[in-house]
Parts: sequence; structure tokens; C-alpha cells
Amino acid sequence: MAAPTAETTDERVILEADTVYEIAADNSIVAEGNVEALYQGRTLRADKLIYNRTTEKVRAIGNVIIIEADGAQQFSDEAEVGSNLSDGYAIGFSARLAQGATVTANSAIRRSDGYNALDQVVYTACEICEKDKTPTWTIRARRAVLDEESQMISYRDAVVEIAGIPVFYLPYLAHPDPNSDRRSGLLIPDAGRSSMLGLYYKQPYYRAISDYSDVTISPMFSTNVNPVINLDYRKRFYSGQVQVNTSFTQEQDFDSSGTKFGEEELRGHIYANGAFAITPEWKWGFAVERQSDDLYDRRYNIAGENAKRGLYSNQPRRLLSQLFAVGQGEDYYADAALLSFQGLRGVDDANQLPVVSPLLYAEQNWDLGGFGFASAKVSSAILTRDVGADSHRVSAGGEWRNFNLLPGGATFEPFVELRGDFYALDESVSGKDQVSRAVGNAGAKLAYPMVRPGKSVDLMLEPAVMAAWGFSNANDPAIPVEDSQLYEFDESSLFEPNGFGNYDLYEGDGKLSAGLTARALWKNGTELSTTVGRRWRSRDDDTFDVASNLNGKSSDWVASASLDLGRNLNLSSRLRLDDKDFALNRLDLRASTSFDRFRGVAQYYKIDSRISPLGTPDEGIYIQGEIQVTDSYSIILGQLRDIAQDVDARRDIGLAYSDDCSRFELLYSRSELTDRTLGPTENFQFRFTLKSLGNFGSGQ
Repeated sequence: MAAPTAETTDERVILEADTVYEIAADNSIVAEGNVEALYQGRTLRADKLIYNRTTEKVRAIGNVIIIEADGAQQFSDEAEVGSNLSDGYAIGFSARLAQGATVTANSAIRRSDGYNALDQVVYTACEICEKDKTPTWTIRARRAVLDEESQMISYRDAVVEIAGIPVFYLPYLAHPDPNSDRRSGLLIPDAGRSSMLGLYYKQPYYRAISDYSDVTISPMFSTNVNPVINLDYRKRFYSGQVQVNTSFTQEQDFDSSGTKFGEEELRGHIYANGAFAITPEWKWGFAVERQSDDLYDRRYNIAGENAKRGLYSNQPRRLLSQLFAVGQGEDYYADAALLSFQGLRGVDDANQLPVVSPLLYAEQNWDLGGFGFASAKVSSAILTRDVGADSHRVSAGGEWRNFNLLPGGATFEPFVELRGDFYALDESVSGKDQVSRAVGNAGAKLAYPMVRPGKSVDLMLEPAVMAAWGFSNANDPAIPVEDSQLYEFDESSLFEPNGFGNYDLYEGDGKLSAGLTARALWKNGTELSTTVGRRWRSRDDDTFDVASNLNGKSSDWVASASLDLGRNLNLSSRLRLDDKDFALNRLDLRASTSFDRFRGVAQYYKIDSRISPLGTPDEGIYIQGEIQVTDSYSIILGQLRDIAQDVDARRDIGLAYSDDCSRFELLYSRSELTDRTLGPTENFQFRFTLKSLGNFGSGQ
């Protein structure tokens, strides 16, 4: 026979065995001892093989293994297959699928179209390394079908077992095999009990509409309230993508115990976003965030209220809808946006929240070579309200900076910035119908970086000072402060000529900043760094409040420090010390670790009443961690506590079990938060994840 080429298919069967002989009466060939037959990349191994040339059937006996071209393996005690070493039946069948999943059956029949019928089936995604070891979970069924064409495994009379104990019975169950692409069908349901909803059951259905789009429909039924329909839609286009999360129901309001009140009406929410490329440098996008009631998301446990979906981020309990375009090249940046807000806080008045139409910004940069760098910037913001002050601002300005290395290693950075602002105002509210101003600063920064390399650690030290002088009386009381209400001067803006990074407030007059940055870098990757400094001003500016840290003639001391030990420990902190007595005015700490059997993150903050906008202290802590007690069992701990109010926003404690194919969690959660008609709640949550099947349990 001629050797095969790229255009032909090799029809030869290569057979190896200790002994091969022919039985003429049966027109068959028998191979015994370490038998191996190879056909088109498929391999069959057995203790004995009988090939009947009349029927073209191959019967394999004893320790039968069929290895597919893709590496998948099938095992059986005895099998009869066709000449292609694939189609036929097997006794005592088992197969190893992708990702370590295995399926066993008393018998199996495989057809040429990839349809496998199995009797008395056991399926698991757990690695079975020991013969007598019970898998963490299995599916036992009277009958199953593994359809290689549709890449689905379906069961009749299926029982889900956990550690060998039957837990669920399902007359019919189907799931994709581990090699499957996206498949339409029912997903793992979510069931449980909450104080608001009562007993509930949520059944998601996933629909793969095309290779580029899908939708998940999840109706939820509960004993306390009417059903809710949840929809998640995703679609990718040639130039971008769209994602929509929405829900709706016909129901009354209800409190944390499920007691209804008010009129029954259509309620719901929508969180949607999309982004599309216009050119390689420009794109446009949108984000929609709306819900019918302030507490709708908390009543129905809908996540995602504070997620970033567009160009701009919202604040907690404030929904932001936006339409935007943004472009960026090597020497320019520009964006334009329309913004609309919905307040979910109890104090929010929809008539006082602004509509921004539009918000514009553009910047052009130039590299002047030895003469430094220059930029020109324009910005505009038009804010309108039904109740309160409207504000229309247009700004244009420029900036120049240069960097010079002086003899001895010192650096000298002169700068100049100049900007003009025009405000069109509501005279009945602001007292003026318009305000024009020019603001600017000129100055320089002088620093002396010092480096000392070492055998085990490199040390770096950089003292720096910045001096600038700007226009006086830059802040007209008639200008509404829209973008600087929560701004605070800290170490990140220590050497900026304008301590405010936004537009409505500007820091003019004379100012001097001094600071010190130190850094130690060990050869093993450990890094310790800190920055500390302070700012002095030539005069007071009454438009700066105490929280901004720019009131008076001197700022508080500001500092930051960080320690990076890799995964073992990462610490970071920011603090603000009073300029008179070094008392602690503000402290922010964060620590994360993944060390040995403990993983966790902790955050702590404290704000003294002296700098609090409300004149009251604020303090809180957040902890989330997991302690691995054994190789499989771990304890889950979590707490979000408002120390100042003596309230636990959330407290979690639980037990988890994990292995190579599953994770089980039993968690108790309690929240003491009160928001109008919603009061404290507590929940028990049981959830488990099975490899290749997905998640089970309560999502509360």
C-alpha cells in the first residue's frame, strides 16, 4: 500500500502484540499479550483482541483502553467495536473526560454519530487517585446519554451524592460536558429564606442566542411577595459590546419583615452599559442606572449599585446615567459627556440633583525639547436643576513646565499655569448673573534625590521644596462649589501649585511646601517607602473649609507609608496630623496577607471631629479573611463595623470545605443597618460549587 499523503487518509491498522495468529474457520485474527492497535490516531490496548474479517468487528477482552486522538481515554472490561476502533459497545465502561472528570457505567453503546448511551452511570469531576476513595460528589443515574455532537450529558433518574450520601433526586438532569462550548439550558437554581422575601426559589435559564450574544432569564418566586423577573443580556459587536441587567415586578412596598404597604405598581431596575470604537483613537459609550424605588435593590438583593459602568464613577447610593465620547492620541486627550443622577439616600431630593449637559474637557500637549513641556486645556460644565442654583462654566488655560538637572544632582522644575473661567449663574440664587476670573500660579520645585546602593538593600532619600505665587482673591463667593465639596489636600498634591485639582475652587496667593520621601528596596523584593510634608500659605482664604486641609495659613502634616512583602504582607497607610499639637486628625490603614494558612484583608479609618464636615467623629473597620484549619476545612470571618455609631453594617462567620472538585460554605450573616423602612436582617447561607456543574445554594 502506498504511503499516505496530506491529501489521502491512511486506512491501515497497525497491530502489535506478543502473539498473533489466524483462525481460518472463523476468518478471524487473534492477538494476545500487550495488544496495541493504532488507526488514524486512535489507539486500542487490551489483553486480547479478536478481529473478524467477515463482520469487520473487533472484540477486545481484558483491561481495554481506547485512547482518542485528542488524548481522551475510555476504559472497559470488554468491548466490541468496528474497524475504526470506536463505534460499538463496552462492558464495565469508564472514561476520563477533560479537566479530570470521569464517567463510569455498567455498559455503554457508542454510535458513529457520537451518541453514547450509558446504563447505571456515575459521573464526577473529582480526581479519583485511590481505588477505595469516595469522591466528594457524584451524580448517579439509571441511564445517561453523552452526545458528542451537542456536547451535553443528560441523565434519567439522577441522584446527586455528597460524600456518598444522596442529597438531591432529579427525574431529569443535563449539563454540558467539560469540553463543551456555551450551551442553552437551565442553570443551577437559587433557593433559600430571607426575612423580607420569605421562602424563595430563583431558576435561571441561559440562552446562547449566537456566538456573540446571550441572555439569562431568572424568574424568582417567593412566599412573601409577587414573582420577580430578572434579565441579563450581553452582546459583542465588531466595534464594541453591550451589557444589560434588569428586573421588574408588580408589587407594593415592603419592610425588612416582608410586611407590605402602599399601592401595588410596576417596579424594577436597569443597569446597562456599552462602549464602541469609532476610530483607533476615539470611542463612544453609554451607561444607564435607574430603579423605580430608592430601596428596590436592597429589598430584592440586587448587586451592582456602586459599580463603574461608564467614563465617570458615581458615589455610593447615587445612580449615574451617562452618554460619553472619549479620544486619546500621543499628544492629546478629549472627552464629552452628558450626566444624569438619581439619588437613593433618604435625604436626596430629585429636584436638587443636577443634570450635566454637557461636561467637556480637551487637552493638547507639546514637547518643546530643551525648553520643556507645554499644554493647553479647555473645559466646560453646564449644570441645571429644577430647584437650586444652575451653573454654566467655561474654562480655558495653559501650562508650561521644565526639568533641569543642576550640578551636584539637584533637580529644578520651574512652572507657570494660567487659566480663565467664565460662569453664567442664576442671579436669584447666587446674587450675580455672571462671574469672570483669571487664576494662575508661577513657581518652581527644588529637590535633591540621594541614592545609596547596598549589598542587600538600596536606600533612596529625596527632600523637596516647592514655592509658588498666584493670583489673589481667586474665589468669588458667588461661584457655586460643585466639584470640590469633598476634596482634601494630602501628600499626593503636596507639590502641586494649586492644592485643588478641580475647577470651582482655586488656591492662589503665595504658598510653600516642604516634604521628604524615603524608600528602601531590598534585593529580595521587599519595599518600604514613606512621604511626609506640610504646606504654608501667605494668607487665609475663607472659601476653604477645615476638611479641605487648606484653611488657615498652614496645612496639617500629611504623610503616607507602605510596606510590600509580596503575598505574605502588604501594608499601606495615610495620616493627617494637626499642625499645632500633632494630634491625629485622620488615619487610613490597609493590610492584606496570604500567608501559610491565612488569607485576609483589613481596612481601618478614623476621622477626628476637628476636621469632619459634620463636626462629629467618624471611625470604622472592615475585615475579611479565611483561616485554613486543615487541608480541607477553613473558617470564614468578616466584619464591616461603624465604630462611631456602634453598628455592624455586616458581620459574617462561617465554615468552608474545599477540595480539588468542590467547595462548600455554611455562612451566618447579620446586618444592623437601618434605612427608612428596612431594619436589621440576618441570614443563613449554604452554598456549594461543583467543578463542571456550577454553583448551588442561597445567594442571600
